[in-house]
Amino acid sequence: MKLTPEQRIQLHGFNNLTKSLSFNMYDICYTKTREEREAYIEYIDEQYSADRLTNILKSVTEIIGAHVLNIAKQDYVPQGASVTILVSEGPVVEVPTESYDESPGPLPEAIVMGLDKSHITVHTYPEYHPNEGISTFRADIDVSTCGEISPLKALNYLIHSFDTDILTMDYRVRGFTRDINGEKLFIDHEISSIQNYIPDEVKNQFDMIDVNIYQENIFHTKCKLKKFDLNNYLFGYSKDKLSKNEQVEITDRLTKEMDEIFYGKNIN
Repeated sequence: MKLTPEQRIQLHGFNNLTKSLSFNMYDICYTKTREEREAYIEYIDEQYSADRLTNILKSVTEIIGAHVLNIAKQDYVPQGASVTILVSEGPVVEVPTESYDESPGPLPEAIVMGLDKSHITVHTYPEYHPNEGISTFRADIDVSTCGEISPLKALNYLIHSFDTDILTMDYRVRGFTRDINGEKLFIDHEISSIQNYIPDEVKNQFDMIDVNIYQENIFHTKCKLKKFDLNNYLFGYSKDKLSKNEQVEITDRLTKEMDEIFYGKNIN
């Protein structure tokens, strides 16, 4: 017999498990000249300004069912931005059964309500190689919740909010809550992989690696885009402006950069 969400766990008090999702994305571009590099960084700063990042995090807040208490945001000089949002428990009409299932979370137009206190942060890091002509944009987003619904429900929306070549995601459950008999509960939902919260059409676009420590409630997934089209990595022009040798050389540099980030080591 399948239990309803209300029947699954009877708690002594409120749910005070802390669930944290770290969402880390990279966008890589080939910038041959200093002017191209500066133009790329300027473009990134416009695309991912503090105001736009704030709107993305507000949508995440709606998806996880919380109310915004305070917003702190900052655009940095010469580049980069940060946003921090403190949120409180959202109104609960009824407990959504979907929140207990391993499945891709909603996009913004399908909102799930019902959550305890949480905070959401984002920081951006435009970066470039001084010699190799490679520019990299990184965004780090952390969604930390306390209560019933996992921040994994915001994962689908986050993936669709950024153009990304590489994704690194970490999910952790910390602390414990107690059932009505006083027994400790160190996790309140089943999970075998972060991949269970990513739609198949997205997973098909990436090579993926999992490293999971189930007894510690630690889950890690890395993704690297499968399809490589050089035109997507040139800023301001297309590959037909390059010689065949240049196309091969630039492709080698870009794929090496992606492999080094994906595997977390320098490759000779």
